[in-house]
Formats: sequence, structure tokens, C-alpha cells
Amino acid sequence: MRKSTALFLSFAGVLASGLLAANVSSTEYLDIVKYLASPEMRGRGTGSPELEKAAAYIRDQFRGMNLKPLSGDSYFQDFDVTTSARLGKRSSLTYTAGNKAGSLKIQDDFIPLNLSSAGDVAGNVVFVGFGITAPEYNYDDYAGLDVKGKIVVLLRHEPQEFDDKSVFEGKVYTAHTQIFSKATNAKFHGAKAVLMVNDIGAHSGDADDLEKFGAQAGPDNAGIEFVQVKAAVVNKWLAPTGKSLEGIEADIDKTLHPESSELPETLRLSMNIDIAREVKTVHNVGAYLPGETNEYVVIGAHYDHLGLGEQFSMAPSLAGTVHPGADDNASGTAGVIELARWFSHEPRHKRGMLFLTFAGEELGLLGSSFYVNHPILPLKDAVAMINMDMIGRIRDRKVYVGGVGTGTTFAELLKQMGPKHDFQTDVTERAGYGSSDHTSFTTKQVPVLFFFSGLHADYHKPSDTWDKIDAPDAVRLLDLVADVTDHLTDGSPRPQFVRVAETQAPGEVANPHSGKVSGGGYGPDFGSIPDFAELPNGVRFADVRPGSPAAKAGLMAGDILTEFDGKPIQNLYDFTYALRASHPGQEVLVKVLRGNHPIEAKVLLTERK
Repeated sequence: MRKSTALFLSFAGVLASGLLAANVSSTEYLDIVKYLASPEMRGRGTGSPELEKAAAYIRDQFRGMNLKPLSGDSYFQDFDVTTSARLGKRSSLTYTAGNKAGSLKIQDDFIPLNLSSAGDVAGNVVFVGFGITAPEYNYDDYAGLDVKGKIVVLLRHEPQEFDDKSVFEGKVYTAHTQIFSKATNAKFHGAKAVLMVNDIGAHSGDADDLEKFGAQAGPDNAGIEFVQVKAAVVNKWLAPTGKSLEGIEADIDKTLHPESSELPETLRLSMNIDIAREVKTVHNVGAYLPGETNEYVVIGAHYDHLGLGEQFSMAPSLAGTVHPGADDNASGTAGVIELARWFSHEPRHKRGMLFLTFAGEELGLLGSSFYVNHPILPLKDAVAMINMDMIGRIRDRKVYVGGVGTGTTFAELLKQMGPKHDFQTDVTERAGYGSSDHTSFTTKQVPVLFFFSGLHADYHKPSDTWDKIDAPDAVRLLDLVADVTDHLTDGSPRPQFVRVAETQAPGEVANPHSGKVSGGGYGPDFGSIPDFAELPNGVRFADVRPGSPAAKAGLMAGDILTEFDGKPIQNLYDFTYALRASHPGQEVLVKVLRGNHPIEAKVLLTERK
């Protein structure tokens, strides 16, 4: 989860103990965190046996409180998720060059990347420089080339890197270096496969190492075969042309003119890419405490984390070791359990409470997205959703609450709660979108509050351990959440949903694992909020912002984007690339599926604010 903040709450002194804080032991709270973040739980990766153990533990906690199961007699809501890709044993890459033939050795000479499609590919080869099309820099490696049905070879990064005078960013990689950008650009130009090679000229400060399979963040299937090969292999193929990778890099850096060309027709490659993708059934775990009416408040948190780190670790050198996820998000899960325990002993409220813990958050809010699209209780009866994600490390007596602007009563409610808990509140109006599970409810127009204690140096690292959790302050924060929940469930006027202007670009794909990538360059405003659950083809809109270009064109939440400005859209990465390649003032033709009906719309893109 990448956290965003909205409402700042500053402790003005020692927090006054409310009923919950007086009756819930911080030791009991910490015991839950210890269990979920123990080494034996191996980071609770989605699809892992340890996540199943965590699900069973949460279920047993709810069952022991005599809370109603989420659905029928089950506390589980099952859904399927693609959890990982596994490199098969049949991958091969062979070539013929004139009367010579050769075979590359996997792991030594080449390696498929985990975002690659699986399948057989054969064809002639075109060298396309860095594989970049960047009209904003007046640079296009594909200019004048026809690569349709061919295999392209491209360099890993971008021209003039680390050069202060570069028309690119120079000291900071632009988004054009992202591997998904290179894959999508090749696909949009009609290439059938990509071979990537490390920069080895003036750019290179590292050995010509191949990526470890699974190291790249990206979609399950980029829609094109994509492998990395050693520079020595490509130099051998370039030799008949009198060129080398080192010389080509130097020439491009000097002139900023592409050095792309078709390689001799006598060179032909044949690849078999063997990748198996694992689909597993995981569970949202929930329990219901009925009220006197059908209305209810959702209290939620995600219980998954990164497992052994893999592609999402913020300490890449430690990938393969346990990432315990004590704060992210055993702390929030323990909060849901303790609130459930507290309210299960209280008198019946006017409105009910639905306690939900989600799987798949770290893979893209998958559990909460599945829930809101397959709700067990009608979402029209959901008065609010309270999300707790990373609540265990309060520093300097500060916590953050997002989504305050999404409910008509929230600002006043928190203002009232402040004196009771000795809080001073500084409210800034932000929308309920972000990188945690409340976002899924916002897209369904459910008011949200997002409690969060702040980022820290251990975020997404093996060092996010239970001993760093401040349990007493976490329980005091739960006391505030309990008071807010009390108010929302005691029959007070129901908050009405309010759409609030966004501060982060919807549709922007952030990637903290791609190196020094510039934060800009995401193109014009379109106005959709993506559903991060991957589809066989296309991108579903979880929401469309009112007044945005997409809304003015008649696009709606639930539409599935399949084409943008003549370019087929297979996944969110394709959409991001296509949008970034556009400009404000451009009118683009898009194609969507609405149910089973294809719809075309012209969208006038505007400047992103």
C-alpha cells in the first residue's frame, strides 16, 4: 500500500481514556499483531498457506464472539486471484544467421521476464535503439521503421542518461525507461516479441546481469513475449552490420538521433516462452453485528502483506526474506478484531456493523474491489466505511484521517470528538481515493474515513516488525474510532456521500520499484478511476469523476476500456502509456464495453490539474 493523507490530527497532550481504551488491553492487541507478523506467518503473501492460516485465525476470532458469519454459515468470501508467475522448463531461444545456427542457454544467455506472454514466436529482427517514442522530447526510435510481425531488440534505459544537458531528465529516469512502457510501445507498433539488452556503453555502471525472473512489477501478461538477452549475444548479431551496442549508444547520446535499423534478413529467431501463472482462491473474512435497522457501518482492514517481498519490497536486496508486515497491516487487522470484540459486548445499536478484513490489497485492492462488486449486504445500506491501514506507529502524537470530505457529517463529527480525546484537528478536504481499501467503497459512493498513523522507514521492508508497534497509542486510537462508530450507528443523521476533487491523477500507475523514475509525464486528464483487478482484456472503470473529460463523453463506472485512440488496451499499463502519449486539447476516440454492448465515444482531453 502507498499511503496518502488527508486530515491531520495532533495530540495536544495525553489522550483521555475512553471506555474502549479502559477495557481493551494493549497486551491483547499486541498479541494479535505478534501472531500475524510472526516469522512463521512468512509475511502473509496473498495465495500463500500462511495467508490461509491468517484467514482461519481471524475467522476463529469472530466465531468466538458469536458474531454472524459474513454469508450463510461462512465467515469467508472466496475469490480467485493470479498470485504469481512461474518460469517453466521448456523456454528456449534459438537463432539462425546465414548458414550458422545457435541456441541460447536460459539463465546464462537469456531470461524471460515475468510480464511476458507465453507462447511460440519466430521472425526476423529489427534493432530499435532504446525502444522509445517520446514526442515531448522530439525523439522516436521507431520513426520510419515497419516492425509489424517482427521481433524487436532494444536497450534497457534511455538516451543521454546522467547527462545534465539531456533533453530527457538527465539525472532522473523518465517513465520511458519503465519496462512496461517499452513492452506497450513495441506492441502498439505491431511487434510480435521484444528482446531487451542492458546498456553497456557509457551508461553502464553495472555488470551485464540478467534480471531475476519475478523481479519486475507489471501486469500478469503484457500481451507480448518479452525476454532479456546478454549484450554479447546481440553484439554477435550486430557484427555483420559493422556496428556494436557501445558504438550505437555513443552515437545516440551524441546526436540524439535514433540508430534503429533492420538486421540482416539472414538472421531469424525462434522462441518458446514457457510461463505458468498460478491462480489461487483467497478469502475476505468478515462478520456481521446486526442493528435494529438494515443500515450498517463497515469497519475494515487488509490482512495480507508481501510474503517474502518479491517484486514489491522497498528493500530489493532483501527480497526472499520474510516481510512481517506488523504495521502494514497486522496493526489495522488487530484493530478490526478488537473493535469487533468490544462492540459484540455492547447493547444493540440502531445500525449494524460489518467487520471486514481483505486479502489482495497489496496486489491492487483486489479483495475490497471484489467485495464491493459482489457485496454480501446491500451497499445502499452502508452508511460509511472506516478503513484502518497502518495504525500502529503513531509518532509525535499525530495520526491522519482521509476521506473526511466524502461524508456531509464527518468534519463536524471529528470536531466534536476532538475535545473528548484531547485532539486538535486540522481538516483538509481530500477525496476518498488512494492506495488502500477505502477507495473501493468510494467508487460505489459510500462515505469513507481512513485512519493511518503515517509512513516510516520500515514500510514494505523486513524491518516492519511487531516490536516497533506502539500498542498503547494504537488502542487509544481505537477508542476514537469506536466513538466515531458509536455516533454513526446510534441513529444520528446519515452522512450523505460527497464527491471531492482529486489531488492524485486517477489512472496514474505508480511504480516504486522501477528506479529513479520521474513523477511527471503522465499526460492529460481523462477522468477515470481504474479497477485494479485484471481482466482478460481491457480496463474496467471503477468510477468516472463528474465533470471530467470521460464523464462529458458519456463514459460510466463499470465500462471496460478496450481501445484508446486506435490502440488496443489490454491492461492498465497499456492505458497509462496511451494516455501519457496524448496531450491536452486532443480529441481521442475510445471504445468501451458496457455490459455486452460495444460503445464508441470521443473524449476531449484536458490539462491535468
